[in-house]
Amino acid sequence: MEEDFEIKPEITNKLALALDVDDLVVAVRLARDLIPYFGVAKVGLELFSAAGPDIIGTLKEMGYKVFLDLKLHDIPNTVGRAAKVLGSLGIDYLTLHTSGGEAMLTAGVEGLAQGAKFAELEVPQALGVTILTSQKETPDTLMAERLRVAKSSGCKGIVCSAKNLEEANLIVPDLTFVVPGIRPLGVEHHDQANVATPLAAIDNGADLLVIGRAVVQSADPRRAAREIIMEISQISPKNI
Repeated sequence: MEEDFEIKPEITNKLALALDVDDLVVAVRLARDLIPYFGVAKVGLELFSAAGPDIIGTLKEMGYKVFLDLKLHDIPNTVGRAAKVLGSLGIDYLTLHTSGGEAMLTAGVEGLAQGAKFAELEVPQALGVTILTSQKETPDTLMAERLRVAKSSGCKGIVCSAKNLEEANLIVPDLTFVVPGIRPLGVEHHDQANVATPLAAIDNGADLLVIGRAVVQSADPRRAAREIIMEISQISPKNI
């Protein structure tokens, strides 16, 4: 499909394609078809379990930044060692769950940096996952605590729902804000309790939108991605 508008890198770099599938062939096909619209590809537990680390190199060769979303959560020693291995693979982002506490997060951040430096690669951004977007209610005190622990442990960004962006901007304004649960108007919410439109999320301060089923499960994924790009293009230039 020929595009009748310019797709700007400053917009595609704000969009992460969630390849939440359990088949390497399907994932690669989706990634190839949708690369004009997304600057980042997210590899979650499902795809990583099915395809292993090789999927990272495949996506990097296509030109994507790779967001490895494993939500590491274990004792500090285990998380640190796992993050060191993952940091050597060429990823750009790695998620750690903030519920693991500051010692665990710090171990993950340090391990990630060690692995990248050993492989002579740029250090990926550690992202602290706050509250899963499938949870309907989030106590204010718990969100504030998890935002602060992400910052104090050295994470460069956080993953939160769009409804928590205002609080995040007040508590950790210098971190990168990654927002899942993105659904254009009229698209089914599935199991997501806290959703937002692409336009609303970015206009409220999101730096990276994670978009999966709204595109991947669409009858026409390229059309769905194109419509998201058109919606985001309406945003004030100061937010892009």
